[in-house]
Amino acid sequence: MLQAAAMFPIRDHNPSERTPHVTHALIVLNVAMFLITMPWAGGQVGLWNRLALYPVAIMHGEWLWGLATHMFLHAGILHLAGNMLFLWVFGDNLEDQMGSLGFLAFYLASGLAAAGAQIAAVPMDDIPMVGASGAIAGVMGGYLLMFPRARVDVIAIIIVIIRRFTIPAWVLLLAWFGIQLVSSVGVSDDGVAYVAHAAGFLAGIVLAVPVFLRRGGPDFWRRTHGRPPHAPTYAPSRIPRVGR
Repeated sequence: MLQAAAMFPIRDHNPSERTPHVTHALIVLNVAMFLITMPWAGGQVGLWNRLALYPVAIMHGEWLWGLATHMFLHAGILHLAGNMLFLWVFGDNLEDQMGSLGFLAFYLASGLAAAGAQIAAVPMDDIPMVGASGAIAGVMGGYLLMFPRARVDVIAIIIVIIRRFTIPAWVLLLAWFGIQLVSSVGVSDDGVAYVAHAAGFLAGIVLAVPVFLRRGGPDFWRRTHGRPPHAPTYAPSRIPRVGR
């Protein structure tokens, strides 16, 4: 699940001006696959097992479809909700810059890069790998390159205290990446594919470079001040602070 400790983005201040059809379609597809494969929703857990990614199977040239299908499976409602939240917040502006087909190719390529890194890290692992996290990490990396100074409203949860505040995108995204990087070299065995997250994030930065250069590279930052290139829709957030 994508999360930076207990800090969650809820929106950026410059939502895309055009409807992000691919971002919406990806969210719908992920939710649909979740319902199709969850037993409590009447779904087929056998299908979930069949479509998951198994590094050891890939190393033996088997069940290769898992490289793509694992991106649309999730292990639980919180796993799904966390991933879709990050895709909702960060996907639209990137799709706006890349175009719908370009963004879809970028998303899938980021997910494949993340999966490849995880397989390289644990090639004989037979634990199923599922989730859109690697692909969405790529979206976050691309967003960091294109819009580092975008304003993002964030909810932070500290035990029973909830706070809302606004920070630049680069602070949230680099903090998230740092957690994945540190966790990937640690001894944590919590079932989270931190290597895939970190690799997807780096892949997203690299894959977004051609778009960034076509927009003018550093000149794009100077023209847009590091934010999505249109006026903000939201005034400074008036979401109330909640203590308990």
